[in-house]
Amino acid sequence: MRGLASGSWLTERRLRTIALLSLAAAVAMIVFLIATAHGTLDRYGRPLGTDFSGVWSAGRMALDGHAAQAWDWEAHHGAQQALHGDPAVPFYGWHYPPPFLLVAALLATLPYLAALFVWQATTLGAAALLVQRIVPGRTALLATLGAPVAFICVAHGHNGFLTGALFGGGLLLLDRRPFLAGFLFGCLIYKPQFALLIPPLLLVSRQWRAIPGAALSAGLLVALTLAIWGWPVWRAFLDSLPLTQSVVLEAGSTGWEKIQSPFAMIRMWGGGIAFAYAVQAFATLAAIGAALWLAWQGRAAERNAAALAAALISTPYVLDYDFVLLGIAIAFLAADGLRSGFLDWEKTLLAFCWIAPFFARQLGALALLPLGQASAIIVLVLALRRAAALDGAPQNIAIPPLT
Repeated sequence: MRGLASGSWLTERRLRTIALLSLAAAVAMIVFLIATAHGTLDRYGRPLGTDFSGVWSAGRMALDGHAAQAWDWEAHHGAQQALHGDPAVPFYGWHYPPPFLLVAALLATLPYLAALFVWQATTLGAAALLVQRIVPGRTALLATLGAPVAFICVAHGHNGFLTGALFGGGLLLLDRRPFLAGFLFGCLIYKPQFALLIPPLLLVSRQWRAIPGAALSAGLLVALTLAIWGWPVWRAFLDSLPLTQSVVLEAGSTGWEKIQSPFAMIRMWGGGIAFAYAVQAFATLAAIGAALWLAWQGRAAERNAAALAAALISTPYVLDYDFVLLGIAIAFLAADGLRSGFLDWEKTLLAFCWIAPFFARQLGALALLPLGQASAIIVLVLALRRAAALDGAPQNIAIPPLT
């Protein structure tokens, strides 16, 4: 038990071994899916990259002059069926604001499989580079690439790496390059449920130069979508929101084991919609309040980790591949622990949160255990505990000099 409390069991050699085994298993599964695929579909009839099917199809529709129809579920499903040449292909919805259509259209200029590779390689590379800036070294890189959440994000062809790179990169730059940090934050307009925390965080942190940076990037992205496609794409997006809310979120058509939020936890346990929203509201206020308190205290590593964890807790719609953000939060706390020393149980609990995505979906489906949400709460509590324990200690800004 003492070894678990002190974290002495987690030596660098053991961490490398665990990460390497996890990475090898992920690579083996990806190679198996590709080797047994038929065209763009795997052996189970699902698109390689699953959710990326919706992204590429929306981009293709935009290139073909039908951008607004990306939010029409029937038309979008038809585009996915045409892409894969199979009327039985599952439907992967498109629920994003129009700025993400810019990325989708760019990717759709490439063939589907090439676009999937470029998309995941570039965004994973950006996220891995960010973690290297936070925790330099081969061990950290191996832990990044071998993280279970990395495999989940790759397998789904999703945007968790991009979200993590923008959010985590903004936090990393906030104290040294505030305008650039704000510019990165503003790009999160494509995933607005994770940007709820950012305006009050900037205000409480008194980062006045970051605010115009965020306004500039968000404004440019909105203006660009209007210039290319006009108001119809925004009208289509806004008109689609009630259906998305009722079918995807409130009815849980995606699967409660995949949606890992306080709202989904209550719904998974049989609670009503109104009660689920009430629990979500409480969790949102508590998580954002905790993150803002740490921002007010001014300790960068704890503020950054708490902000990333709070972003996951404060939205009713968050899926397991979005927990790339929690991996970056773990990196911030690990970096501060390596500098200032780890508190009891920190290393063990951070290791648990690192590996939790490997089991979270299965435990949610089989045992109704919200492991993903629990891991986000654990990281938030660890950030609060660490800030309290180190109150008055020298400040460590978690960013090396930019060259």
